[in-house]
Amino acid sequence: MTHAHPRAANTAESLARVAFIGIGLMGLPMATNLLKAGYRPQLWNRTVEKTAPLEALGSEVCDSLEQALSDVDIVITMLETGPVVDQVLYQSGAYRCANAGTLFIDMSSIPPQMARQHAALLAQAGYHYLDAPVSGGTVGAEQATLSIMAGGELHDFDQAKALFQVMGTPHHVGPCGTGQLAKLANQAIVGITIGAVSEALLLAEAGGADPAAVRTALSGGFAASRILELHGQRMIERDFKPGARARVQLKDMQTIVAEAEQQQLHLPLARQTLAEYQAMIDQGLEELDHSGLFQHLLNQHPQLD
Repeated sequence: MTHAHPRAANTAESLARVAFIGIGLMGLPMATNLLKAGYRPQLWNRTVEKTAPLEALGSEVCDSLEQALSDVDIVITMLETGPVVDQVLYQSGAYRCANAGTLFIDMSSIPPQMARQHAALLAQAGYHYLDAPVSGGTVGAEQATLSIMAGGELHDFDQAKALFQVMGTPHHVGPCGTGQLAKLANQAIVGITIGAVSEALLLAEAGGADPAAVRTALSGGFAASRILELHGQRMIERDFKPGARARVQLKDMQTIVAEAEQQQLHLPLARQTLAEYQAMIDQGLEELDHSGLFQHLLNQHPQLD
């Protein structure tokens, strides 16, 4: 291992035994950081080829999900959507292969109501549950600076805290389901702000201003934000290689609006942002980074491109 990790001195015997399910854009760097910290996660992924970098670092790749879930203390899932989590782990019945008392931690972004349903199902079967979605994107996952928003019992959060700290900064935000609510709040701010930055830079560019200079000027004022800093630069460079895909942002906006309806809330900015991401996906841009909303808006003004 080329990079030392603050927990690397720990012996494997002192660390929780972990299964990690879902080795994608986020799961790969997250599981890599666990390896660097001395954990030896048992891996399973629907597309087994994606586990190769971790196998090369010494992690065990399991032939089946049931094998991955066996004889561990903690199961982490990092899958793309709620329905995928539900099908892979719960509708299949695979969760029953875990030892009694196992802690299931879902770090995917799924609807809060589904998280509550999974928590209840696991509790009935003698298991524990945290919903612990993350924010920070692939860069945060690689640098172990993710913000981790966990919902569930405090004693379960305390059990997982050391493991969370290998991947980022954990926050206990309330009972089961509230981690997902916190993630929705995050995604509402992210999606709406991407729209605001896109429109602001388009406005500046259309009027003849240098958008790069405008971004720099705004970064020193009250409009400063990580989205203006990072995604604003992407917009200027027209670089929309996916860190977080637009289709995932669309899914999050749909979940935000659905959750608001359940709570009898009217969120007009979230609804409008949802409509723009839907139009972006309808345009065939679903695989762009979510900051590619700028490209969707730009496509409506070819004189600027």
